[in-house]
Amino acid sequence: MLSFVLKLLYQLLIHVAAGVMFIATALRGVRDPQYRDRLPERLGFTQLQFSNSPIWIHAASVGEVQAALPLIRRLLSNLEQRPILVTTTTPTGAARVHTVFAQQVKHAFLPYDTVGAVHRFLRRTQPHCFIIMETELWPNLLQACVTRAVPVMLVSARISAKTASRYRFARSLFAHTFPNIFVAAQTLEDQQRFLALGALPERTQVTGNLKFDLEVAESTLAAGREIKQSLHARPVWIAASTHAGEEEKVLQAHRHVLLHRPDALLILVPRHPQRFMQVAQLLDMQRFNYVARIGRQLPMAKHAVWLIDTVGELMSFYAASDVAFVGGSLVSIGGHNLLEPAALGLPVLSGPSVFNAPEIANLMIAQQALHQVDTSDALAEAVIKLLDSPDQRSAVGNAAQRVVAQGRGALASVLKLIQQEARINLP
Repeated sequence: MLSFVLKLLYQLLIHVAAGVMFIATALRGVRDPQYRDRLPERLGFTQLQFSNSPIWIHAASVGEVQAALPLIRRLLSNLEQRPILVTTTTPTGAARVHTVFAQQVKHAFLPYDTVGAVHRFLRRTQPHCFIIMETELWPNLLQACVTRAVPVMLVSARISAKTASRYRFARSLFAHTFPNIFVAAQTLEDQQRFLALGALPERTQVTGNLKFDLEVAESTLAAGREIKQSLHARPVWIAASTHAGEEEKVLQAHRHVLLHRPDALLILVPRHPQRFMQVAQLLDMQRFNYVARIGRQLPMAKHAVWLIDTVGELMSFYAASDVAFVGGSLVSIGGHNLLEPAALGLPVLSGPSVFNAPEIANLMIAQQALHQVDTSDALAEAVIKLLDSPDQRSAVGNAAQRVVAQGRGALASVLKLIQQEARINLP
């Protein structure tokens, strides 16, 4: 009886929530066109059609898309006859998919988890299998896939103790779906939490984190070298994926850096495109001499900050930098991808808020590949120390690259799982 009531309550709440989200997205689209783009897809009205059932990969936003890139590239190189569909929930995720793959894959926004929206979407797309990156558990969507005998795989799966406790409260919503999902967990702790939610032991395994399998394209390295050359040997540090309340701390740190190294350049990369103008106004208010990327003007000697107000170039700017600070960590966001600068051999700095990927942060700290700071003064001190010491930069950067190299291997396990569950041949 309790299970029935919970399911009924969920259906009522998700319909109300979907209506509110649809209106909110439409209103946001008045100011930001990317939010009104393909709005009917949120209700399952996709215009996509496939001659062959696609491999469907869901990556909620930019971070999950980045993690999925090696997997998507490998599938593209081995599945010439089967299309690939990538869904995201955010426009920034969609932009990243388009930037990397253009027309090689199809993209749609994930429909809201109402019965009607889900069934409309599945009727049109007819997926061969469904691969979910990390953690996106929607009861109606998963139930519809199981009912249609669409194999579902949760890969690079992670779930915190706090999130798991919330899902346990609604465990009956997944009672008929979890036993049919294969969970490829990042860690043993993640595996145990999914087992507690109802996953079957024989349908779970620890495969590791796909983020370690990221591939740095030669074109990215070449672009980084070109940017670096244009900066005429200036000392460069980058603050990437920053958030509101964090840019202020970064800029305060940069003022201290400039007192010690007047020619230092800060490459500032806000996390969300809709905040680009806000960050530019902050730079104006704080009287920083800066140049914006969107104008394609390169920084001159007088510019202390280069504001990157474009999307999809972060790795190239990492490759052009000497030191990397990864944002979302000096504010309570949980931090962003530490492995991207590490893969390029950069010494990596972050704040204390790294709860999005504590295992990676702890591993890098243990290998002396990551230094955490908790104030703008501490950030400035760490940046100055690294800029002043090429040998230390090299040692820390090499340690960071070793962490990435040692963590590789999830991709091979996931590809084997896809062959097994989706019954497709991957040469």
